[in-house]
Amino acid sequence: MQKTYFPVTAVIFLAIAVLHALRLVYGWEAVIGGWAVPMWFSWLGVIIALFLSFQGFSLRMKSL
Repeated sequence: MQKTYFPVTAVIFLAIAVLHALRLVYGWEAVIGGWAVPMWFSWLGVIIALFLSFQGFSLRMKSL
């Protein structure tokens, strides 16, 4: 089960990091319930999502 779980979650978090990075590069606006999400949220999102993705791939390698 872990052999599938770790890489799947790692890829999902990697996709989230890429989307946050694309938002930063292209200046996309994000509005949630009428609240304009500041761009610094995406910087935080990139860092956290990349860390979680790295951890998922690391745990996958350890579980082999």
